[in-house]
Amino acid sequence: MKLGEVAQKLGCRLEGPPELEIRGVAGIEYAEAGQITFLANRRYFPLLHSTRASAVFVEEGIKMGRYPDLPLLAALRTPNPYLAFAQAIELFYHPPRYAPGIHPTAIIAKTASIGDGTHVGPYCFVDEDVEIGRNAVLHSFVTIYRGAKIGADFFSHAHAVVREFCRIGDRVMLQNGVVIGGDGFGFARQKDGAWHKMLQSGPTVLEDDVEVQSNSCIDRATIGETRIGRGAKIDDLVLVGHGSRVGANTLLCGQVGLAGSTKVGSDCILAGQVGSAGHITIGDRTLITAQSGIPHDLAGNTHYSGTPCVDHRQWLKNAAALNRMPDLQKRVRELEAEIERLKSR
Repeated sequence: MKLGEVAQKLGCRLEGPPELEIRGVAGIEYAEAGQITFLANRRYFPLLHSTRASAVFVEEGIKMGRYPDLPLLAALRTPNPYLAFAQAIELFYHPPRYAPGIHPTAIIAKTASIGDGTHVGPYCFVDEDVEIGRNAVLHSFVTIYRGAKIGADFFSHAHAVVREFCRIGDRVMLQNGVVIGGDGFGFARQKDGAWHKMLQSGPTVLEDDVEVQSNSCIDRATIGETRIGRGAKIDDLVLVGHGSRVGANTLLCGQVGLAGSTKVGSDCILAGQVGSAGHITIGDRTLITAQSGIPHDLAGNTHYSGTPCVDHRQWLKNAAALNRMPDLQKRVRELEAEIERLKSR
């Protein structure tokens, strides 16, 4: 594909030869001639001087300095280089397509409704009263329990499970090993100390354009529902506890754990290994850094860090003070010794 064609399709302003042949995309450290890369993080700015890529997605105003022995680097100017790079991948990589049809090893209940254009792969199981919209893909070994309702353009990779009566919107993707609507962790203590299992009667609901990545679990609710809002993205190995609600376009990164009845607002980012107590509310547009612990409600439009989490600026001060602790301890011991010497005079 010609570089000028790439620029036109992605709406970029081109600085460089439009006839340059482009065959793919790559990261800035590994790109070779004939490939496009991107610069979205300023820490990689020095690599503009040395990358072997032929072109780069870059913001307006960034100068394209190069080492003298390297060819000029074409610039595709765009306000969002990372988004442009993501769209460029789609120009060069085409994932497998799955022809409509039901594999002979799949088991489809007589009362299930399967939309036109759907692909049901080997050893899938679709139970009674299930509804699946048009153009879905169930890759292989996918299990859809009784009464589940699933919209159009659903894509489920191998070994994903959708439990009974769960509801899934349009354009939802489940990666390998996802469990939607597994039992929530609900038990009531009995007089003899044993635990009585509480029925988990409420479904899990995934709204449109949600993606859940590998081996994550979105538990069903004891009563009511667990709900993931439109456009939310859930990373690998995430647990969303029973009765929780996650707002639209929120990101839950790897190994996040939300205890039951947690409410997370819209446009939030919970970085890796963030954990929350149950029955708390996190406001819209909240950013929580990795390994933070959330014991209480958090206001929105704020950046938090630490365990228990505090305002990020306060956490930076706390961390700096902690790093000085050995020197402070030494200084206190010296002062105590000096006080004792003064007392003894």
